[in-house]
Amino acid sequence: MTEEYIVNLIRETMYTMLLISAPVLLISLIVGLIISILQAATSIQEITLTFVPKVIVIAIVLVLT
Repeated sequence: MTEEYIVNLIRETMYTMLLISAPVLLISLIVGLIISILQAATSIQEITLTFVPKVIVIAIVLVLT
């Protein structure tokens, strides 16, 4: 094993982790943003209002991917 091989292996591993986690992270970000906008517009500050939809959407995305 050379140094170049190890560096390339680490680079490929990081890229694969990015590809695997990107759908979940992006969907979670979008859902969180939409819920935050709705909370700001309606002045509802309920913690479960942000948590429950995110968990449901993340579970759906994990099943689909």
